[in-house]
Amino acid sequence: MKNKFKEFSDLNKENELLLIGNVWNVQSARVFEQKNFKAIATSSAAVAETLGYADGQGMSFDEYLFIIKRIASSVSIPFSVDMEAGYGISPTEICNNIIMLHELGISGVNIEDSIVIDGKRSIVKAEAFAETLREIVQLLNAGNIKMFINFRSDAFLLGLSDALEDALARVKLYQDTGIHGLFFPCITNIEDIRKITENSRLPVNVMCMPGLPDFNQLKEAAVKRISIGP
Repeated sequence: MKNKFKEFSDLNKENELLLIGNVWNVQSARVFEQKNFKAIATSSAAVAETLGYADGQGMSFDEYLFIIKRIASSVSIPFSVDMEAGYGISPTEICNNIIMLHELGISGVNIEDSIVIDGKRSIVKAEAFAETLREIVQLLNAGNIKMFINFRSDAFLLGLSDALEDALARVKLYQDTGIHGLFFPCITNIEDIRKITENSRLPVNVMCMPGLPDFNQLKEAAVKRISIGP
């Protein structure tokens, strides 16, 4: 099944903001498609909740894959998947999961730099995760697997005291790994957003949150993509 990689990649680079409809089942995906959204993505938290799990890879990848497959077979617009931390320990395991999604026609994935252990989410070391991303990209390129990798950094979501400085350091590291986009959920200050976009060569994605500037301000600040969220 064709995964619409180029179409999705182009949508992330257009002058007009790409508004992503976040979905959790076939019905929600169809609603966004009927409302003329150009692309959809899963909210892993929302899918997990429907299955009775907490967010943070509590559901198995096989359970998640079943829902993804049903959605993918029910819509025709580009479809991205929130992979959380990748559902694997090694770059090879994460890459194999991405290949399974590619075979279903998935256009892109989100991979995040935080993990949940015993119900507590914490951010991982930037240098180590940058190397993981680089290895994933190399493996995908070796297999000629075209997948839009949107990297999610959780400094703002976790409310780190040095969130902006941490995010800027990660932008510098991550944008040289071969990924395609950067996502900063829970960032809401327009000056922080501008500093991120000014330092990023990649399209920047934010998430709808209370206090987020309006879409005109975000477009002026060079944001390319907005996620509705869970």
